[in-house]
Amino acid sequence: MVEIAEGVNVSVEGHTVTVKGPNGEVTKDFSKRAKIDVEGNEVKVKAKNALAGTIDSIIGNMIKGVSEGYSRKLKLLYAHFPISVEVKGKDVLIKNFIGEKEPRKTTLVGNTKLEVKGQEVTVSGPDKEAVGQTVANLKSAMKIKKKDGRIFQDGIYDAGE
Repeated sequence: MVEIAEGVNVSVEGHTVTVKGPNGEVTKDFSKRAKIDVEGNEVKVKAKNALAGTIDSIIGNMIKGVSEGYSRKLKLLYAHFPISVEVKGKDVLIKNFIGEKEPRKTTLVGNTKLEVKGQEVTVSGPDKEAVGQTVANLKSAMKIKKKDGRIFQDGIYDAGE
């Protein structure tokens, strides 16, 4: 059982749950093994296995995301070649990484937004999974192969805030 926050609307159609709030909308499709109902200001999940707790957590994260939002702060670190990050639609271009002429590319997942201020990168959005996957895509795109990782430490790292 998950309590619905004020200003948040939850609707269920079949096995698809849509949560709308001030920060946006998140839609997820759940398996056919669970029954999801909205009763008053609560979402109730009924399942025969441990799946109910997982679905409760995911719906709770959806409600928190559309009411408060999720954000991850990252930092670009480089030794010699200044890295620049540019967003074009859903594509993210990482330019001048370890002096490469061709930009590395990755994508934004879902309704995620990416904001760059100098060396600070902020990834934010209403969907926790989409924000996490976008951060993973950025880190994966900036992996250095065939070079010693103790020497070439350029990349993107968590800001620790």
